[in-house]
Amino acid sequence: MTDTVTTTTTSPTVRSPSAALAGPALSGPGLFTVLLAAALPLVDFFIVNVALPTIGRDLSASEAVLELVVAGYGVAYAVLLVLGGRLGDLFGRRRLFIGGMIAFGLTSLACGLAPDAWTLVAARVAQGAASAAMLPQVLATIQATTTGARRAKAMSLYGATAGLSMVAGQILGGVLVAADIGGTGWRSVFLVNVPVVVLGLVLAARFVPETRSQRPEPVDGPGTVLLALSLLALLVPLTEGRTAGWPLWTWLSLAAFPGLAAAFYAVERRADRAGRTPLVPPSLLALTSLRRGLVLMVPFSMGFSGFMFVIAVALQQGARLGPVAAGLALAPMATAFFLVSLAGPRLVARFGSRVVTAGSLLQGVGVALIVLTVWRDWSGLDVVSLLPGTAVAGAGQALQLPVVLRLVMSEVPAARAGVGSGVMVTTQQSALALGVATLGTLFLSLIPHYGIQRALLVALFCQLATVAATSLLSLRLPRRVG
Repeated sequence: MTDTVTTTTTSPTVRSPSAALAGPALSGPGLFTVLLAAALPLVDFFIVNVALPTIGRDLSASEAVLELVVAGYGVAYAVLLVLGGRLGDLFGRRRLFIGGMIAFGLTSLACGLAPDAWTLVAARVAQGAASAAMLPQVLATIQATTTGARRAKAMSLYGATAGLSMVAGQILGGVLVAADIGGTGWRSVFLVNVPVVVLGLVLAARFVPETRSQRPEPVDGPGTVLLALSLLALLVPLTEGRTAGWPLWTWLSLAAFPGLAAAFYAVERRADRAGRTPLVPPSLLALTSLRRGLVLMVPFSMGFSGFMFVIAVALQQGARLGPVAAGLALAPMATAFFLVSLAGPRLVARFGSRVVTAGSLLQGVGVALIVLTVWRDWSGLDVVSLLPGTAVAGAGQALQLPVVLRLVMSEVPAARAGVGSGVMVTTQQSALALGVATLGTLFLSLIPHYGIQRALLVALFCQLATVAATSLLSLRLPRRVG
C-alpha cells in the first residue's frame, strides 16, 4: 500500500516547483530549526564524556553508575527511535517534533538539577526517550518537504551537522565544566540545553510545516516490543558487563539476542507480506542504497564513538589534561570536519560515492598519525601534538558521514520518511552505543594490566580496523548519490 503525504501549516509557505512535493516546502529558517534540534541529542550523547570525573566526585557516584549516565541515555534513545519515527508518521511530524523538544528541555533541566546520581540516571533515560521522539522528525520533515537539489543540500547539511555536533559536544562539555558558570560545574552541560530548546520552540511554531501520512496505520505492537527487547538484550550487557563483573545475566542476555532479532524479523516480514505496515518494513531493506548504507554506518559509528570516549578518558586520566584541554584537543577535528563538509556536495556531484572511499582512507591516515603521536610523545600529549592526526581524521570523516546519511535516505518514499529516518538513526545510535561499550570496555579493561598509553594504542588499532571495514564496504555503495 502506498501512502500519500498531506501537509498543514499555520505559517506562510513557499510552494515547491516540483510536482513530486505535496504541500509546503521547508524554508531556510525551518531547515535551520530542524538542524538545531538534530544537533541537541548528538551533542548530549558526547557532552558528558569529559564531565564524568566531575560528576563522580560531586555525586559520589561509582564507575558503574557513571556508565549508566551514558548508557541509560544511549539505550533509551536507540530503543525508541523507530517508534518515534512511526508516531510522527501517524500523528504529525511537527506535533511530535515540538512535543519531543519540550520533553527534551524538561528532562535536560531535570538532569541539571539532579540531587543524586540515581536521579541523574533516571533523568538521562527520560532525556533519551525525548530525543527519540524529536530526532526522527527532522529527517522525515526534510524528506517530505524537499525534492531534488534542495533535498540534496538539506541532507548534506544534516550530515555535516551530525558529525560536527558529535565532536563539538565533547569540546563544549570540557569548556562548560571548567567555566563553572555561576557555580553550576558539570550541571551546565545539561542546563545549556534549556535556552536552546526555548529558541527552537519559538522557531518551530513559526517555520516548521506539518506533514503526516494520509492513511495512518496503527502502531505495530509486537514489532515494537521485539525490537526493544532485541536492542536491550544486546546493549545493556555490553555497556554494564565489565563494571558488574560479567555475571550470568549478561551472558544469558547476549545469548538471547540472536533469537530475539530473528523473531523480530519474522514478525515484521509476516506483517509486510500481509499488507500491514510493520514497525520496520523489510521491504525498505530492498532499497540498495538504504541497505548498503546502513551496513557501512555500523563500523563507522562504532569507531567514531569508541574513539571519542577513549580519548576523553586517556587525555584526562593518562595525559593529565584538564577538561578544557581535553576537549580542545579535538578542536582541529571539528574545524577540519566543518571546512571539508562545505566542499562535500560538489565532490559528490563529480565523484559520487567514491568520495566515501577517499574519506575512509584519509581518516585511516589521521588515526595512524594519532597512533604515532601517542607512541612517540605520550608525556607531551596536547592539542598541538595531536593536531595533524585529528585534523586529517576529521577531514576524512567529513567525506563519509554526510554522504552516507544522504545516500541512505535517497530512495525512501516521502510517505515512509518517518520509518526510514527512524531505522537509519536507530542504526547509527545503536552503533554509537556499541562503540562505547566494546572499544570503551576493552580500553578500560586493559588499563590495570598495561597502563593507559598501551591501552589507548590497542583501542586506536581497533579503530583502524573499523576504518578498514568502512573502506571496503564503501566500494559496494551505489555510485550515484541521489
